[in-house]
Amino acid sequence: MKLATIVHGDARRVAVIEDGHPTALLAERYTSVDDVVRAAAEGASPLENLHRDDIPAGRLLAPIPRPRRNVFCVGKNYYEHAHEFSSSGFDSSAASGAVPDAPIIFSKVPESVIGPGDDIVFDPAVSAAIDYEAELAVIIGRQGRGITRERALDHVWGYTIVNDVTARDVQQRLKQWHVGKSFDTFCPMGPWAVTADEVDLSDTRVRAWINDELRQDANTRDLIFDVPAIIETISAGVTLYPGDVIATGTPAGVGIGFRPPRYLVAGDRIRMEISALGTLENSVRNAG
Repeated sequence: MKLATIVHGDARRVAVIEDGHPTALLAERYTSVDDVVRAAAEGASPLENLHRDDIPAGRLLAPIPRPRRNVFCVGKNYYEHAHEFSSSGFDSSAASGAVPDAPIIFSKVPESVIGPGDDIVFDPAVSAAIDYEAELAVIIGRQGRGITRERALDHVWGYTIVNDVTARDVQQRLKQWHVGKSFDTFCPMGPWAVTADEVDLSDTRVRAWINDELRQDANTRDLIFDVPAIIETISAGVTLYPGDVIATGTPAGVGIGFRPPRYLVAGDRIRMEISALGTLENSVRNAG
């Protein structure tokens, strides 16, 4: 099932999406997909008593417009991207080798999240090297710590798309990833969330276009560390909670991988598609 967080009239609601359109509304108390995930974890049945009258399209928000805590992310998690990033000169972890021997985990602040159609905004005086990264993102559905890879998928509610926008020059200058990936508007998410039963992690295509030029095209079978491994790694010492979001890494084809790099500029249009998850589109503009 696909669920979206939408603006309906003057309120924020959760809608069931079929063929790209809202066909039912959940009860008014559910104002984001995060509410649905957390309620289900507590034993409620949010998908009962759906309202199926004619529903205006409404404006799409990120399915989880403001995560309760930072979005977890994984770096260098596709083989080809690990090599392109390691050779870029911007990789502070390159001394340990192009392909990591354990997942590289970092995070983005909740305030960086924006929805489909929202603008990615940057100040050229702060960064002149803005990059895009199409990523499959996991939505945790059940609390756990010390989760084994064999039980990891039992803790997954569903999936969505995240664009891990990055200020590469800031990433290089500060020699860590958090700040350059956490600017305001640097985590587009959506267009909706899809329950785990509709996604085949062994064969999920990840693509991204910049101004209709295909830049990224890969499959989750190419992941260095799969979703169970990522969940096992993070949860070994950090309790995961319902509604937590984990972006699983981006494939090759990001701007830093070109010679010379092909960074985003004002007016660029970004389209990202992941099998079964829909299409996330955003444009870029300068601040001010």
